[in-house]
Amino acid sequence: MDFAGKVAWITGASSGIGAALARGLAERGAHVVLSGRDAARLEEVAADCGESLILAFEVRDEAALADATAKAIAWKGGVDIAVANAGISQRSRALKTSMQVYRDIIEVDLLAQIAFTQGLIGHMATRGSGALGFISSVAGKVGVPMRTAYSAAKFGLAGYADALRAELSINGVSVHTIYPGSVATNVSRNALNADGTQRGRSDKAIDEGIPADVAARQMLDAIAAGTREIIVAEGMELAMGEMRRTPDALFDQVAGMVAKGYMDKLEQQ
Repeated sequence: MDFAGKVAWITGASSGIGAALARGLAERGAHVVLSGRDAARLEEVAADCGESLILAFEVRDEAALADATAKAIAWKGGVDIAVANAGISQRSRALKTSMQVYRDIIEVDLLAQIAFTQGLIGHMATRGSGALGFISSVAGKVGVPMRTAYSAAKFGLAGYADALRAELSINGVSVHTIYPGSVATNVSRNALNADGTQRGRSDKAIDEGIPADVAARQMLDAIAAGTREIIVAEGMELAMGEMRRTPDALFDQVAGMVAKGYMDKLEQQ
């Protein structure tokens, strides 16, 4: 995949992996659409991205999302690449974690990312082209202590992406699920405690993690190469992710079911 001239929309683009992806895509010639809640921080990222469009909104606001989707598509006549990156993590024991934390994380990390994607897949399928990127986590491959809500949401996002990949395989739309390990961002500082308050401090593993620009480069290289399952991690985290890697042959088998009319047959039953 050549990113030059493509329109790429990234959620959670005001910092961390999202901002690094936006800058990396712009460096490769893409026109970027930047979304997040903080317009001022998006402006800072946009300053490094050349021609770009800022669409600031709360990801759980479906009316605002629908409006942003129409604007993103209209900007240059279509969206070629969409990266569902917005999310929030957790640092709390399941025994102490309130159900509201589960609801908030699943709503932001899973349901809002599905809503973002659902607004674009019809557009991409009709055009017969497009690429969707989903930022899951190594914690979306292997359940990690102190992250039960986060793992649940990221496992769910990966499952949605895998099923969507099979469905869209006949429409020319590629789906790429990305599993980062520790990346040097504010993810831990912004994580929720058991009562839903912000943690406010980072982890040693995160602080010493892969620099965000390096991680973004690896992600974009893999998307450009057509890799469907992308693990961006080091050391033990990389080993954990690789142990749970889905074989490409299985992805091909499920896509083959779709090519043979599985969905049509099921709808007719």
